[in-house]
Amino acid sequence: MKIQIVENVLKLNDEVAAANRARLAQGRVFTVDLMGAPGAGKTALLEATLKRLPASTRAAVIVGDLATARDGQRLQACCRQVVQVNTGKTCHLEAHHVARALQRLNLDRIDLLIIENVGNLICPVGFDLGQGAKVGLFSVTEGDDKAAKHPFLVRESDLLVLNKVDLLPYVKFDSGVFRRDVARLRPHARLIETSVTTGQGLDLWINWLLGCCATLRTRGRSGGPVAIGRGRPRKTRPARKDAAL
Repeated sequence: MKIQIVENVLKLNDEVAAANRARLAQGRVFTVDLMGAPGAGKTALLEATLKRLPASTRAAVIVGDLATARDGQRLQACCRQVVQVNTGKTCHLEAHHVARALQRLNLDRIDLLIIENVGNLICPVGFDLGQGAKVGLFSVTEGDDKAAKHPFLVRESDLLVLNKVDLLPYVKFDSGVFRRDVARLRPHARLIETSVTTGQGLDLWINWLLGCCATLRTRGRSGGPVAIGRGRPRKTRPARKDAAL
């Protein structure tokens, strides 16, 4: 009986996720589920991303957190459409959270939607939100064994990001160990190394996002499938002070 209850919960989540995906696809909104541990730098990466996006890219963010609105407040300074979702004791976002958040967004004015999941390397992986791609974010401050310890995040992510690489000289982190674990778990996985402090890798990350948005628009016009996880790089512009999108 308990197993049946779990199956029913996941089935309901998948049904709501499918509805979310259809709604986002209809609006040609490329959606990313960004997953990472607390303190890995998800919000800081999004701040830098929103400031560097071309002015023509209309972005929005759904922010998952247990209790506070602090991350959402930070992102409101550089994004017009931000929805904060507080999950209480739930350690991840679920599809119904996203469904309710979508009701508060003007999808007609969004090209790119980034969902910052609750800080957790385990629970968010198992719940489909209706996203077009999953991005797994690690940081060098967590240790070089995190990919091996969290294989499902590696295997299910369309893109992996290793953040805070500017701190490599100051922390015990063996890049070779980390990369070998990633390659063992998912051969040919795409990995981008980033630093919000120095700007390293940010153009590669943003190019990936823009490429996915462009691919979605093209496939949407042709009537082809619209759930995608990889895109063709495009040029981005330098960071700007006026980051209202």
